[in-house]
Amino acid sequence: MMGYGGHHPGQPSMAEALTAAIESLLIEKGLISSDAIDAVVEKYERDIGPLNGARVVARAWVDPEYKSRLLTDATSAIAELGIKGMQGEHMVVVENTPEVHNLVVCTLCSCYPWPVLGLPPNWYKTPAYRSRAVSDPRGLLREFGLELDENVQIRVWDSSAEIRYMVLPERPAGTEGMTEEELASLVTRDAMIGVAKVRPPKKS
Repeated sequence: MMGYGGHHPGQPSMAEALTAAIESLLIEKGLISSDAIDAVVEKYERDIGPLNGARVVARAWVDPEYKSRLLTDATSAIAELGIKGMQGEHMVVVENTPEVHNLVVCTLCSCYPWPVLGLPPNWYKTPAYRSRAVSDPRGLLREFGLELDENVQIRVWDSSAEIRYMVLPERPAGTEGMTEEELASLVTRDAMIGVAKVRPPKKS
């Protein structure tokens, strides 16, 4: 994938500035390396953070009544699983189907549902992603390795300070006998943003 690295443009927030200052001081004092910090951040971005969202998705896949509540009032349904917090007060979940694929972006900055997806990836905050998601979503998804049939409609949802979106991915074929926990292990952060699909389990 090309063009989606880098850092959030513009002035950093107070929290970002303080974090950067502490990080610089720790590195300068030799207490921690920048590689170690990057590894921890990546772990929270890709694995630890999105575990909550994966639990929500798996529950929706196995429980039709929960899925209905999730698509009607996502904030309350997510709170049923004990998941809540700042940046997740006003959630909307949109469902992928064979006919419709949803993609989430924040065109103004980097609004993101932290309680369910953890830390936003760097590419989510770049001008390239924020503009291409709106102007050429099909081409953007292709750069992420997701090729959709031309007859699949792509809907782009713009997260904001008022509403944050999460995608309910399609449940992959071949998962009928899997437990809720096993299903959750298949769900990725990228699938809940909409730049990927959930892959079926690897055959042993």
